[in-house]
Amino acid sequence: MRIGIIGTGSMADALGTSWARAGHDVLFGGRSPDRAQALAGRTGSRAGTPAEAAAFGDVTLLALPYDAVAEVLPSLGDLRDRALIDCTNAIGPGCTLTTGDGPGAARSIADATGARVVKAFNHLPARLWAAPEHPTTVPLCGDDEEALTLVGTLVRDLGHTPLTVGGLERAAYLETTTAFLIGLWHTGHDPRTLLPPLTAVRPEPRTP
Repeated sequence: MRIGIIGTGSMADALGTSWARAGHDVLFGGRSPDRAQALAGRTGSRAGTPAEAAAFGDVTLLALPYDAVAEVLPSLGDLRDRALIDCTNAIGPGCTLTTGDGPGAARSIADATGARVVKAFNHLPARLWAAPEHPTTVPLCGDDEEALTLVGTLVRDLGHTPLTVGGLERAAYLETTTAFLIGLWHTGHDPRTLLPPLTAVRPEPRTP
């Protein structure tokens, strides 16, 4: 699969490196040409501009700090109908959402671009996407079945399991959950201790 990656930070590095290792054709497009070229050289991939990454291949990963997204989007060209993975987190001080009472990050990006946005890979830190020894279930939110299928394939290629949890209107819940999880991790709490085994909460089967 051809994957354009907009960004050269830790998420772009972890996901792009892993996908290149899995045999995908990756192009890193960064605001810093030197960083894009360094990533490309290290992974045997290509380097280019953010606009070139946006136009490249089958799916595009938007891996920028959320507060940089609004500034960069106009320079990316026409993203209508492109399969676009949003892994951003609009999280500010105190692990609160900077989107406030407005639309969530994924919905705002979809409305601004017309892209077939899939929210994914935002719920864990970058280093864990490069660690196949810790497989997880990856929640996906999106409205387009083809885009969800593409992203599901990329999840499996990282050694993880995709789980579609709803349309793009559900992405705001995923973004809020991630802010909550980050707050727990930063204070040294294990979120897994909040949840009982599935068997304890699964509804009892109805008797005839």
